[in-house]
Amino acid sequence: MNIASIETFFVRPRWLFVRVETDDGLVGWGEPIVEGRAEAVASVVEALADRLIGQDASRIEDHWQVMTKGGFYRGGPVLSSAVAGIDQALWDLKGKALGVPVYELLGGAVRDTVRVYTWIGGDSAQALAEDALRAKANGFDAVKCNAAAQLGRIETAAQVHRIVDQFAELRAAVGDDMDFAIDFHGRFSTAMARRVLPLLEPLFPLFVEETVLPEFSRDLRAITSSTAIPIATGERLYSRWDYRDVLSTGIAVAQPDLSHAGGISEVRRIAAMAEAYDVALAPHCPLGPIALAASLQVDFASPNFLIQEQSLGIHYNEDNDLLDYLVDPAVFAFTDGVVQLPTGPGLGIDIDEAAVRKAAKDPHRWRNEIWRLKDGSFAEW
Repeated sequence: MNIASIETFFVRPRWLFVRVETDDGLVGWGEPIVEGRAEAVASVVEALADRLIGQDASRIEDHWQVMTKGGFYRGGPVLSSAVAGIDQALWDLKGKALGVPVYELLGGAVRDTVRVYTWIGGDSAQALAEDALRAKANGFDAVKCNAAAQLGRIETAAQVHRIVDQFAELRAAVGDDMDFAIDFHGRFSTAMARRVLPLLEPLFPLFVEETVLPEFSRDLRAITSSTAIPIATGERLYSRWDYRDVLSTGIAVAQPDLSHAGGISEVRRIAAMAEAYDVALAPHCPLGPIALAASLQVDFASPNFLIQEQSLGIHYNEDNDLLDYLVDPAVFAFTDGVVQLPTGPGLGIDIDEAAVRKAAKDPHRWRNEIWRLKDGSFAEW
């Protein structure tokens, strides 16, 4: 089962897919992407292909070692995302070759369903509450939303009250039997995070995510020691070495991204590391169907799994949505806020290759916004 070809496809809204085919005609799919830097990742996939074409596709761990360590210069999100997509595709191939889901190769399932949450948004507290109630009516018992847009390093009392009041209204609307998580998105300084978090405690958010920027991750104990709210982080950490100094800071939830943090191989290891620190796993995944399928395979095999992000209806998905490139969308049927154990081989999904090739004829060049504060200075997006 030698690797015969590796292709990449830019597909809307902002995704990059990789297709790996073996010399016996078996096809595996992965999703290597850095949002807004897809072209760079595709170039690295092409460079890595030079090492992979003609090699045995089943030697996943050896390929992971060579891809991540075989060059003198290592690391970073572009390389680790390229590796992640190829790694997903290799696991997909191996599962298909053996006729089993990937989670069976990871030791078997430890649960029958995986809890998922959906994104909500809105320009007002009322809109946020209305979106949450709509999600509740659709069967979800957990949602996530951003806390604020542009923020200065230390904001006014009025801005702090606006942030807190919108979540007080959200809690009042949905009651205590529905969870909501809050994403700070790295927009808060450490000082602002420490000011706001204690005010949110009476509202019992499921967790608060990315309270500070990833470059301050090693200092997270200043945050975790200041609040009883579970703190989540990790979507911008790309390896177990990035997580090494973070897991001991008192965080409650690790959020590696299956398309950024080295794929199934590395996230499985990060999950095991996290378990040793009593840290739960909640993979980051505002991406496409392949990334979600890969995440679910790890979720079903990880004892410390908490909840899974997914992108159906998220605000990024203006041109195409999560289910548009699947032959059978029913595999992602979110009923009562959970997804059932997939039974198909490999990643458990069938990609509509014709739809992917058609979409790739009109490739995206997605870029995130650049935000500025009132004084014209750069603001975190």
